[in-house]
Amino acid sequence: MDFDLHVIENGIPLLMKGLITTIWVCGASLGIGTVLGSVACLSKLYGNRQQRLLANAYVNLFRTVPELVVIFWVYSCLPLFLNVRLSAPICGLVAMSLYAGAYLAEIFRAGILAVPRGQTEAGLALGIPTLHIWRAIIIPPALRRMAPALMGFLTELIKVSALLSTIAVGDLFYEASLIAAETFRYVEMISVVAVIYFIMIFPLSMIARYKERRLRAEIGH
Repeated sequence: MDFDLHVIENGIPLLMKGLITTIWVCGASLGIGTVLGSVACLSKLYGNRQQRLLANAYVNLFRTVPELVVIFWVYSCLPLFLNVRLSAPICGLVAMSLYAGAYLAEIFRAGILAVPRGQTEAGLALGIPTLHIWRAIIIPPALRRMAPALMGFLTELIKVSALLSTIAVGDLFYEASLIAAETFRYVEMISVVAVIYFIMIFPLSMIARYKERRLRAEIGH
């Protein structure tokens, strides 16, 4: 079996187009998911009973239902409920954002709960405004504790984005699949996609491990 590098070379423009789509979807869904996750996290920690129930329902639903099912439900069912037409990229973005928000909510909650309660109580006792307590006392150490989990989740988000090709979102894997179908060079295209994903994800996983080791060292001391 020969390995035709010319197929990869000719497919670079489409692969780069798909890579940009992958990065855009991951970045946008991470941003929207951060907002959803923050709301769900605060609702679980400080909301009333109804808010906690809604936040728990949201987090439990999207953390247990397979990502592929969520993608197809948003693509096939959500437009019927809303009575609107949604493009595949928008449906993919909605599904990825809902998925991201549910996982980020738990990461945020764990990070906030890891901050010693005494620090917050000391700030309140000194009469420091609540907003300043959050900005100076809670958020910085919480972010340090969340960093490994956040980096690990980002790697998972990139992996999940490949599932969007099943609803014809023009991501990296979708474009590679089109080239492979036209040229019948599946080995070359699937291999190069695997390499690109590795290049994107491996450094992030190494950073996550480094952050985790540093966190353990800080806690140990």
